[in-house]
Amino acid sequence: MTTMRPIDLLRAGKKEELWRMCCGFLDLNIEQYMVIQRRLMAEQLDYLKKSELGRKVMRGALPSTIEEFRAVVPLTTYGDYIPELTGMKDETLPLPAAQWVRTSGYTGKYEVKWIPMSERFVEELEKLCCAIVILCLCNHRGDMSKVKEHLRVLSTFASPPYASGVIAALLQQSVNCDFLPQNAAELSFPDKVKKGFAEALSVGMDGFGGLPSVLVTVGEQLKDHSRKMDKKALLRNGPALRRVVRGVLRSKLARRPMLPRDLWTVKGILGGGTDSAVFKARIAELWGRVPLELYAGSEGGIYAVQAWDRNTMTFTPNLNFYEFIPEREHFKWQLDNSYVPKTVLLDEVKAGEAYEVVITNLHGGALTRYRIGDVVRIVSLEGEESGIALPQMVFERRADDLIDIAGFGRLTERVIWEAIEKTEVPYVDWTARKEFVDGRALLHVYMEPSQSPAPSEASYMSNLYERFKELDKQYNFNIYAIFGEEEEPPEDLPLLVSYLPSGAFARYITRRQNEGADLGHLKPPHINPSDEVLSVLLERAVEVERVAAKTVERVPA
Repeated sequence: MTTMRPIDLLRAGKKEELWRMCCGFLDLNIEQYMVIQRRLMAEQLDYLKKSELGRKVMRGALPSTIEEFRAVVPLTTYGDYIPELTGMKDETLPLPAAQWVRTSGYTGKYEVKWIPMSERFVEELEKLCCAIVILCLCNHRGDMSKVKEHLRVLSTFASPPYASGVIAALLQQSVNCDFLPQNAAELSFPDKVKKGFAEALSVGMDGFGGLPSVLVTVGEQLKDHSRKMDKKALLRNGPALRRVVRGVLRSKLARRPMLPRDLWTVKGILGGGTDSAVFKARIAELWGRVPLELYAGSEGGIYAVQAWDRNTMTFTPNLNFYEFIPEREHFKWQLDNSYVPKTVLLDEVKAGEAYEVVITNLHGGALTRYRIGDVVRIVSLEGEESGIALPQMVFERRADDLIDIAGFGRLTERVIWEAIEKTEVPYVDWTARKEFVDGRALLHVYMEPSQSPAPSEASYMSNLYERFKELDKQYNFNIYAIFGEEEEPPEDLPLLVSYLPSGAFARYITRRQNEGADLGHLKPPHINPSDEVLSVLLERAVEVERVAAKTVERVPA
């Protein structure tokens, strides 16, 4: 029997059936959702009990019910799957792998994490990839008006076997879209984007996706590039010339520089990551479309996605069985790693509470009660704007990305990033960590400004502190716990700002590339960088010039 795929329904013009196949989970209530979760988890238990790896991670237990499974099977991390997964040992898996996905590992332990996906898992993931396309394009429930074959999509993804590349390939397969440029897999990321936009000037562009900070950077570069386009090349390309002329006219009528939205009417934008909320408004301003946020990972595919309201996200029911560690349980475990934190299911979560996510791959997957290291917040038990009758969530932070400082409270990467953005001081990138000065804990932000001259560090620090005060009213992370709402910032702020030398982040990435680092390890972390990482970032540039066969090293002032 041939399995019906999304592209088959699209080609047959059965768009209502296509919506039900791919987006039908958004029409469920919590009872219906849990029926699907429990049925698929019962199947997964049988797969686990029959496999070598399953029996290993369950420590010999053979649970017959989901309740027993949660009571006797320990929580796991990637170390529990070595050497089976790092060695890609297919014969040990619950079901054979149809696709292996890779992501970055941990230096000194394992350089790469390999995750297997069974054939059925890939089939279900393809349906959710089609759902992403539909939800990117739609403006209301059931809106299929823009869904068609041969949508022109800018390729801003990595190549398989990286997770974003696997998702992009399945997305392309699910609706038969056309990636720009056509030979994307053969190019480096900068060349891929540059050539893709060149093609898009001629043939148009319907959508694209990527990290929101990258989408903003690309949009800003396009805005700057529009002032110095190659006029001779444009004169040789009629479609591109007409597009640029229309863009110039639109921008002049609006009395502003030309923006990407003047060149293209983009139907859908896909974003994901901690920076989604930070850059949402800027992406909409540049591109004319609010991005759809996605929560996904190498270990479990697509976990959750926004709907047509572009607000909170809904968990998908058909790839992983979800458990949630309440924040108070997570903190108990942090204080004592021998403590076994309790979990709740999606029908037991509470609005306003934060939870660490635990997944068990379904459809013969390998990861069992696996701690992916993410913390989400349940915003509400139903979607008020969208009408979705399922718990609504936002991505909060990585489980270890928390800086707890008296006078600030608990700061996440998202909060710090938003505060930096709100200062409206241009920057290349930043990193921050908790440090102690004269026995006092403070937040130390290291930032590379992108404008010259930049405001003084003291001036910027005062500006940043005020932005934190504004954000506390939104996120309530207790910045006023010690200082109150003084009109003037106190002299002993629990905050320090240091500017990094120009080119610091570019040099760091170059060094990591020369060391052969994985794609996921090229950039320094935003939260809690090590002393080693900081020492590299703080190095001043050394320019090497060859003069009369001599190498002269010059350190810029």
